[in-house]
Amino acid sequence: MSLINFVVVGYGGMGKYHADALISNEKELLQVVGVYDIDRDRQVVADTFGHQVYSSFEAVLNDETVDAILIATPNDSHKELAIAALEAGKHVVCEKPVTMNVAELDEVLAVAEATGKVFMVHQNRRWDPDFLIIRRLFKEKPIGELFKIESRVQGANGIPGDWRHLEAHGGGMLLDWGVHLLDQLLWLIDSDIKHVYADLSYVLGDEVDDGFVAYITFENGVRAVVEVGTTNYTALPRWYVQGLEGSATIKDWAMNGEIIRATGRTDIAAPTPIQAGVGLTKTMAPPSEEATEQLEFPEPKAEYESFYRNFYNVVRKDAEPIVKNSEVRRVMKLIETIFEAGKVLV
Repeated sequence: MSLINFVVVGYGGMGKYHADALISNEKELLQVVGVYDIDRDRQVVADTFGHQVYSSFEAVLNDETVDAILIATPNDSHKELAIAALEAGKHVVCEKPVTMNVAELDEVLAVAEATGKVFMVHQNRRWDPDFLIIRRLFKEKPIGELFKIESRVQGANGIPGDWRHLEAHGGGMLLDWGVHLLDQLLWLIDSDIKHVYADLSYVLGDEVDDGFVAYITFENGVRAVVEVGTTNYTALPRWYVQGLEGSATIKDWAMNGEIIRATGRTDIAAPTPIQAGVGLTKTMAPPSEEATEQLEFPEPKAEYESFYRNFYNVVRKDAEPIVKNSEVRRVMKLIETIFEAGKVLV
């Protein structure tokens, strides 16, 4: 089958990453045939990297050799660009967050349905090694059923870039990083949501959130804490999960951490009290060596193909997309719920 010819629209950090790394990794399936960006400096960089630079978005749409468009522009432009591309007969891959809200996404999906063209969102964090480990712990239950999941990313560099500080462009960390963590969580847990509580941070003085904490309870009883912070000079673990028979921590993307499981032995003496500050405690005393064991991290290997290989198979072979638009819509709906819940505390 023929290659899928891509044009990358928006040759900033992510657009360049798609053009020069992600798409090029699947050279037997896909190829970048050009780039379009309104910024002159980025046009020069694209030309330096050997890409054809289109003079306008209309020129991209009118090029019949172009099969698909990758949208990597500020969030508020996604809807307009996606609809125009779909109506021009192009398949579309869109960077996250897919749109500013659910209503905009519904408009895009209606056009995709009417045109019969593939529209997929690049929720790439489903392939992160740390998430794949948590996914295996959740599914294979080496520490029992997971009942509590804490997922965090924290840094101390504030809100990145320029337009991400502006509400009109869809800035803020809930839409920037929150969409990743929430996508991972909802893809992991097959249950409706029962309750959502949230606290959005505006301590840096921007008109958009510089971080948030969301407390999510699912109908099946699993509870989750999802947190993004940009003023954290010491960071909490990337993941902390509790199961009925143990707990696990993944501290960072370097995969530092541990899995501790109860041995279940019944011939072990009860813990003796320890000095805790100015008092004694038996409840918080560490378990004996016989009471627990440390497990190795499972291999962080996805049982599903890469995003762009899947996109090719969806377009050329009518395969099932790994990132389904119904899942993307559910994430966007949850983001709207978090924004509403956060207003209570502002």
